[in-house]
Amino acid sequence: MKRIVVIGGGVAGLGAAYRIARARAAGHDVEVLVVERAQRLGGKLATDLVPDPDGGRYVVDGGSDAFVSTKPAVRRVATMLGIEDEIVPACDENKRTLIVKGRRLVELPDGIMMFAPTKLLPLATTPLYSWPGKLRMALDLVIPRKERWAPGESAKDHDETLEDFVVRRMGREALDRVAEPLVGGVHASDPSVMSLAATFPEFLEMEQKHGSLIRGFLEQRKAREAMKARQPARPGQKPWSFFNTFVHGMQTLPDAMGDAVGTKNITLGRAVTGLERRSGSWRVTLDDGEEIPADGVVLAVEAWAAVPLAASVDERIRELMEQIPCSSSATVPMAFAAKDCPFDLRWHGILVPLVEKRPLLAVTLSSSKWPDRAPSDRILLRGFIGGPRNQHLVDASDADLIETARREIVGMLGMPDGARPVFARVYRWIGGMPQYTLGHLDRVEEIETLTAAIPGFAMAGSAFRGVGIPNCIESGERAADKVLSDLGIAHTEDRSGAGVRRSG
Repeated sequence: MKRIVVIGGGVAGLGAAYRIARARAAGHDVEVLVVERAQRLGGKLATDLVPDPDGGRYVVDGGSDAFVSTKPAVRRVATMLGIEDEIVPACDENKRTLIVKGRRLVELPDGIMMFAPTKLLPLATTPLYSWPGKLRMALDLVIPRKERWAPGESAKDHDETLEDFVVRRMGREALDRVAEPLVGGVHASDPSVMSLAATFPEFLEMEQKHGSLIRGFLEQRKAREAMKARQPARPGQKPWSFFNTFVHGMQTLPDAMGDAVGTKNITLGRAVTGLERRSGSWRVTLDDGEEIPADGVVLAVEAWAAVPLAASVDERIRELMEQIPCSSSATVPMAFAAKDCPFDLRWHGILVPLVEKRPLLAVTLSSSKWPDRAPSDRILLRGFIGGPRNQHLVDASDADLIETARREIVGMLGMPDGARPVFARVYRWIGGMPQYTLGHLDRVEEIETLTAAIPGFAMAGSAFRGVGIPNCIESGERAADKVLSDLGIAHTEDRSGAGVRRSG
């Protein structure tokens, strides 16, 4: 029996472990062991069901609260696990985004796609930008490409930072007011160092194809509208939404993946302190000195946590992992009595541009974004604190973080000064967000080349090719396939994930 140890029980590690478990179910002579230092599975997917003092409960996501429909991995895995029916779409009837500008909340204009305007009237009438800023954005239609790519070249060959790209195409206001909080906020990244090729290569490709972002996004909008016209919703079908979650929160997914892997194959509350290859096999050392023999290893932890473990595997991999910076953040969910919330509830989130110099990065109105998140007389919100330029704020006490979030939210939304939350919690994600800085793709390619040459070893996680939940699942699956192949196990699956061929 071949044993593969997966280090890390986040969604990437579980993606690997569940793939290996499916190989075993298909008849392959392989077993998996997941080792996770925390007392639970899921990593940055963390849901609590919190009772309200007056009855009812809150569904509180402390980490990511959604996955996107355009990437199939989550729905594919949910279907295999039998939990697809628990997927619920966002309440798109409330789908508005507000931007902080001074003491005002300004609605993101209709027609803005990522950060490019595709409708003239909303752009002309919005107070979000100055008139010079609006005219500068319109110049995108006539500004020539920076350069034409040679045949065979890609975005990686012409990488630049988000800041350089947006300012070059659409001006400083487009960056400061929308691109930074909306696009950079996805990665909690500093736009002055954020690699566009590693995060949003489609922007660079769009400039090459259309010579203009506005024209490119217009074409994209037309294509989406045509697709919707060709595929109207069937009676009784769930409405489509770009963002989705699960009825009882995102923790549903790792819990179900863990159940499928099997509790006997999962070790919680134990940290891996050493990793070594000896005589063609592996030894995984735990924090109490126990050594676990293995035929293969998948390392699926944060970039900073991988550094000491990679050192004994390959010194160059350690150096490269050390070059991937990570930022910390905190989420602060809190609920208020509805009587203290006299504001319009038809919105999903507030974005806070860095130029506003506020401690909050964003606010989510969870009870309007998702169905059944709070009792009917309660309003559930969530504040985000930290990011690359406010790392020090995450070091504050829980009480201080809650008061910071409360004060900012109350002030932004015009609530009574004395409004106090019915409940509030703090979730800290220390070093939880890898930063894809310039040169990131080159580093990742070198890591992948080096790991390809190490038998029975692979790496997975958000540090490499995408921070989203679907990206992490696929990263884990690719790592599992690499190790399985190294062990002579060729396990292939059809689209549903069912094993279709056995060898080895």
